[in-house]
Amino acid sequence: MSNLLNRRQILKGAGAVGGLAATGIVSSVAAGAPAKADVPIKSPEELSVAEKLMDVHYTPAERAQIFDTLEEAVDRIRLRRAHVKLTEHDVPALIFDPRLPGRTYAAQENKVTLAGGKPGALPKRDEDIAFAPLTALSHWVHTGQITSARLTEIYLKRIDRYAGELECFVTLTADLARAQAKQADAELKASHDRGPLHGIPYVLKDLFDTKDILTTWGAAPYRDRVPKDDAAVTSRLREAGAVLLGKSTMGALAWGDKWFGGVTRNPWNRDEGSSGSSAGSAAATAAGLCGFSIGTETYGSIVSPSSRCGVTGLKPSFGRVPRTGAMPLCWSLDKVGTLCRGVEDTPLVIAALNGPDGKDPYAIDMGFAYDGPAMKDADITLGYDPAWFEAEATDADRAALKTLKGLGFRFKKISLPDLPYKTLLTNLEVEAAAAFEELTLSDRDDLLVSQQTNAWPTLFRAARFHSAVESLQLDRFRRQVMVMMADIYKDVDVIVCPNWNDDILVISNYTGYPSLTLPTAMEKRETKLLTGTKADGPRPIRSVPHAITLWGNLFREDQLLAVGRKLEAAAGFAKNRPAL
Repeated sequence: MSNLLNRRQILKGAGAVGGLAATGIVSSVAAGAPAKADVPIKSPEELSVAEKLMDVHYTPAERAQIFDTLEEAVDRIRLRRAHVKLTEHDVPALIFDPRLPGRTYAAQENKVTLAGGKPGALPKRDEDIAFAPLTALSHWVHTGQITSARLTEIYLKRIDRYAGELECFVTLTADLARAQAKQADAELKASHDRGPLHGIPYVLKDLFDTKDILTTWGAAPYRDRVPKDDAAVTSRLREAGAVLLGKSTMGALAWGDKWFGGVTRNPWNRDEGSSGSSAGSAAATAAGLCGFSIGTETYGSIVSPSSRCGVTGLKPSFGRVPRTGAMPLCWSLDKVGTLCRGVEDTPLVIAALNGPDGKDPYAIDMGFAYDGPAMKDADITLGYDPAWFEAEATDADRAALKTLKGLGFRFKKISLPDLPYKTLLTNLEVEAAAAFEELTLSDRDDLLVSQQTNAWPTLFRAARFHSAVESLQLDRFRRQVMVMMADIYKDVDVIVCPNWNDDILVISNYTGYPSLTLPTAMEKRETKLLTGTKADGPRPIRSVPHAITLWGNLFREDQLLAVGRKLEAAAGFAKNRPAL
């Protein structure tokens, strides 16, 4: 065809109208141009090119009828772009809810009771304090064994020493941290206790807005972005008395561990990245640079860096934590969670974040409860597929399963229907492309550091060629998967599966079910390539953490935590620390 348009023209024009933009047969105009469409198609026969892309087949008469509708279709797109301004605050009208009609979901009281004993006296060495779990830090602060001010200084010194090499901070808020720590100490002295997070220093993934403080989303186009308000998560942590040390790195627009300033490193092996996208949160927590951290998951962004860096990551049920003021990537998938150094740390954080804020339409009003002492092992059934623990699993995976089988839980074998679950990822790409349409249409997607085939710029561009009809069909498939998982969870409470299982990762995220990732062993393996690099010879073998993931029932994080706590105690991983 003589009038095929280049990729930039296509994307600035009508976009994918039934696949037409993919073939270059829809013309382009800049936003704000006259609405009258110019559709440079010589004949209806040219539509056959688009048919190949969409895998449909029409007769000549059908093509002629479609041809007559193109001008109006292109006009609609141009009118919307010219006259409708969309920002990150504009969510879709269709709201995802993981709850199914006719199903019962546990109504819980907002209460957390820990099963662990008292942590003992404050260690003498600052390093031992820095690596202590949140439960211990909270006990020491609340019993006056250490002040928030001193604890904050311990972490600030470690950040100064190690954060640069790990590339895990975008912005350090040292002055704010000191001021918040001073206030926390004064309030505790006056018997004004805000809860278990009071006085505990933490880091916040750099996709949550912080008023008058840089929030860059890890991406060069937004590196100077300073929000005017706090995100809901930021506000709730401040109200809980937590001390903000700074903003942790994330892969650009929540993809991987590569951001505009570098690649965040794994503290256990600095020749490899920390994985993403909650890269900095995982690295900082693993390296003892904070008491806990906040991350998010759309598709593996808590599970993967938790596994890589040897920390405990809780991805709660979809809708538990409001995302107001957080960078939207995929409205129907984004979830806020926490990365910690102990299983019972995680409910303390999620309890402070749980519940609607009246602004995020996806937030769900469900209580959050965890009663560690009351959870009985015999009341919890674990499901697993033996095939998951065969050829592709590691010895550490099989050891974790064996350990769990010796802890008193009931076990039941399960299997997942053989279905193409990863086809659902199309909808993630479509939602993300919609969220960042401005980058694609303005060519500012070229500023993103990762430009390879599977990175966001290419996926955003390609999403313009996805069929809207197919996206809706995938949404219907998603509902089938939700029903399937609800039926499986009638017989089991928790599923145990190696981290590498893509099917479970896709399923849990698209159905909104929670997961808990925790390290269970050290293992020797080949160093992972840094993001964006290619192998140029053998990679060194290093001893690094190995984790297992537990996948829980909707809004039953308490069962996940009960299983995770027992496995954590039996595995004894906490004795390990990265050699910084």
